[in-house]
Amino acid sequence: MPELPEVETLRRELVSAIKNKTIRSAEIKVAKMVKPLSQTKFQQQIKNKKILGIDRRAKVLIFKLSGDLFLIIHLKMSGQLIFQPKKGRVVVGGHPQSGGLDNLPNKFTHIIFDFTDGSKLYFNDMRKFGWMRLVDKSQADELLNNFGFEPLSKKFTLKRFQEILDKYPNRKIKQILLDQSLIAGIGNIYADESCFCASILPTRIVKKIKPAEAKILYSCIIKILKLAIFKKGTSANTYVKLDGQQGGMMPFLKIYRKEGQKCKRCKAIVQKIKLNGRGTHFCKKCQK
Repeated sequence: MPELPEVETLRRELVSAIKNKTIRSAEIKVAKMVKPLSQTKFQQQIKNKKILGIDRRAKVLIFKLSGDLFLIIHLKMSGQLIFQPKKGRVVVGGHPQSGGLDNLPNKFTHIIFDFTDGSKLYFNDMRKFGWMRLVDKSQADELLNNFGFEPLSKKFTLKRFQEILDKYPNRKIKQILLDQSLIAGIGNIYADESCFCASILPTRIVKKIKPAEAKILYSCIIKILKLAIFKKGTSANTYVKLDGQQGGMMPFLKIYRKEGQKCKRCKAIVQKIKLNGRGTHFCKKCQK
């Protein structure tokens, strides 16, 4: 699943590509992906709406539209957005999929936006878990308020982070980092990387983490997310061709998907376990 850095990278690319464009029409091939509105109402309400701006909250994109409407998009596990201009560079972000950009729409294309200038935006999703919601301001606030602190915002202070830890002393630290109602946007990749950076086992019980260690972990979260955004993410990027390539962060990962390899810090063998159903990578020697 694209995490905060990947979604932020896509947001920035889409701002350059589609801000101020007007949606002429929308084709909905899988109705469940635009609920709770019916397919017909969604198409009617979004017609002729102008994209005024694009924001991000946690792992979701928020298109601000004319008429005081908001289009909220969650790519989930396998979603992908592809902007195809009449001429020029194609913008792709989300989960890389097999196929090619010269074969659109394809069997994974479930929603198509046609813009008045002839360009198109495709929402592809192999598993059909992704969704779009067309809502007003109050509905958008209700939906987005379910998320916790943005880890790169000024509100996410060391004090707030410590308060979160103090509230859930018996949880494992990775469970805290992945809980979107507490901290928004961190997923499997950056939870593992942050724990490794701080030399803390992802399975460590929160009450056993000392304040000095929590301070290091807090700094690692911010440092790694900023680096990942600078490198344009790990699992999503801007592609000219959809060839499975990954974002520029991949060479900078220290622990994620390194199972069976030597730890970059102490040369012990990196291990992988399942933690709450998620693959979890760590070095048992230098993470405590």
